[in-house]
Amino acid sequence: MALLLLVLVGVVVGVVVASSLLLRWNEVRYGNGRRKEGRLPPGTMGWPLFGETTEFLKQGPSFMKQRRLRYGRLFRTHILGCPTVVCMDPELNRRMLLQGEAGGLVPGYPQSMLDILGRNNIATVHGPLHRVMRGAMLGLVRPAMLRQTLLPKIDCFMRDHLHGWAGSVVDVQAKTKEMALLSALRQIAGITAGPLSDALKTELYTLVLGTISLPINISGTSYYQGLQARKKLVSMLEQMIAARRSSGQAHDDMLDALLRSGDDGTREKLSDEQIIDLLIALIYSGYETMSTTSMMAVKYLSDHPRALEELRREHLDIRKGKSPEEAISYEDFKSMAFTRAVILETLRLSTVVNGLLRKTTQDVEMNGYVIPKGWRIYVYTREINYDPFMYPDPMTFNPWRWLEKNMESHPHFMLFGGGGRMCPGKEVGTAEIATFLHYFVTQYRWEEEGKNTILKFPRVEAPNGLHIRVQDY
Repeated sequence: MALLLLVLVGVVVGVVVASSLLLRWNEVRYGNGRRKEGRLPPGTMGWPLFGETTEFLKQGPSFMKQRRLRYGRLFRTHILGCPTVVCMDPELNRRMLLQGEAGGLVPGYPQSMLDILGRNNIATVHGPLHRVMRGAMLGLVRPAMLRQTLLPKIDCFMRDHLHGWAGSVVDVQAKTKEMALLSALRQIAGITAGPLSDALKTELYTLVLGTISLPINISGTSYYQGLQARKKLVSMLEQMIAARRSSGQAHDDMLDALLRSGDDGTREKLSDEQIIDLLIALIYSGYETMSTTSMMAVKYLSDHPRALEELRREHLDIRKGKSPEEAISYEDFKSMAFTRAVILETLRLSTVVNGLLRKTTQDVEMNGYVIPKGWRIYVYTREINYDPFMYPDPMTFNPWRWLEKNMESHPHFMLFGGGGRMCPGKEVGTAEIATFLHYFVTQYRWEEEGKNTILKFPRVEAPNGLHIRVQDY
């Protein structure tokens, strides 16, 4: 008995010692003790390999708040497989987004995203390639394209998508996800609802989940499934490109524009690989933001009848003098001041995007600390959205705040990123959500059905759906 007790004590002591040594490993590997170049920000690094990823994913914003209280607005950690410095200082974040590559900072997204979205993904490339890819994307979404081509297609699509909702219980989350994907597919390659869109939808849903997973390439993991989904998507897009070239017919869509891009000598011609990665990026970047913002706008409007009344009044005024089948114009879209305020307030309060990742290409000095070459910097913009000095009563849904003050020109406004990497498709995305709201609030009234739960981290989602009972207005 005594011997067994001694063995148990020895095992416990061994586990404690081993755990302590393991917890110290990252500190020894990355800590100040071995650095001669300068002092690291305060913080902890967690376990070998995994670091503090588990705590970060489980606790989310609480993880950040606890460490901010303990270490300040600049601290180090080890998440998503990388030593990382988290910056929660609005002014530092603004400067980092503006200085970009010149300041030793390039996109630093997780390996899973790099692998699954492709090496030509516009969010991750830098230097001359970024200029080429961004130029190609801006050509697709510039204001003239939105006015002449994209908005009429968006209007037509939204009418079809919203048709027949009256008299039924609708899962807004499922409907807005489908809406974001099908709208993108129609604009990109003229694809309408059917077997091809269903096949693409299945693979794209899997791809999205793979980009926010640990890069463990074992069958059954989200990362592995995401890689497989990418292979299938690439194959389908290659077939579409081949079919376009063999047909010789002109198509009024983004794929046709990309295939013709560079023919006139005004810009560099893209390879098929670059076109495919750009198409995947277009679908991916708009899908999560547009679908989630649309869903959360419906939720906030349900909870705030006065805002819904004001929004509906704006859109009913637009419909005055129009026939039932007449589309909204670009001028109508630009006149939707309160609608834009609702969209911006939804983006702010729900925080669809928590922050941006950068990677250091050299040692970077920051507030007296040195961030080593090869580390990630998490430009954490979530806290700015709830800054009471910038947004009084920040936890309240108040679209009117955007009308009272031009917050979009504020130096710490970062809902769409900043600097040379500000979201190129922000106006197209805003137009899509505005058009959805236009037809939704002028055609229907609704009330929530059952208990709907909203999670805010690591993604904004309704785990069991967001169900509403819809009636004709």
